[in-house]
Amino acid sequence: MKATKTWVLIANGARARLVVAEGRGKGLHITEKLDFHGDHSPNRELQRDKPTRVFESIGATRHGVESKSDPHRELKRDFAQDIAEALDGLLAQRQFDRLVVVAPAVTLGDLRTALSEAVKATVVSEVVMDLTKVPNNEVARHLADAIPL
Repeated sequence: MKATKTWVLIANGARARLVVAEGRGKGLHITEKLDFHGDHSPNRELQRDKPTRVFESIGATRHGVESKSDPHRELKRDFAQDIAEALDGLLAQRQFDRLVVVAPAVTLGDLRTALSEAVKATVVSEVVMDLTKVPNNEVARHLADAIPL
């Protein structure tokens, strides 16, 4: 019988990495070439300098209009979509059998929306936590109970 490959996706709105759970007592190991980095540009680079101006319906008065969408929020949704597409390709290549998703609540929601049904079927655990800045040798301590081995 072949060993079950469990991967752990550690993500937030702008950064993600995949680590492999090797088995009980073996810990987690970083997988090469599977780091993701999203765009985290400041507002001044994402929006126009001045808000859009509109005329009042009566008279010559003009008003500034706020944008109805948050450009940073859109970047985070796009980043979740990029991760989901990458996971689809990796699942099609049979790179992993099970997936544990570790992300803050908002990112977890974005990922749930973006993941395909095939990838969702492999998710065995979700952890609401931001571990993107935690070194790999300390991640196992945080996830000891969340990873089914």
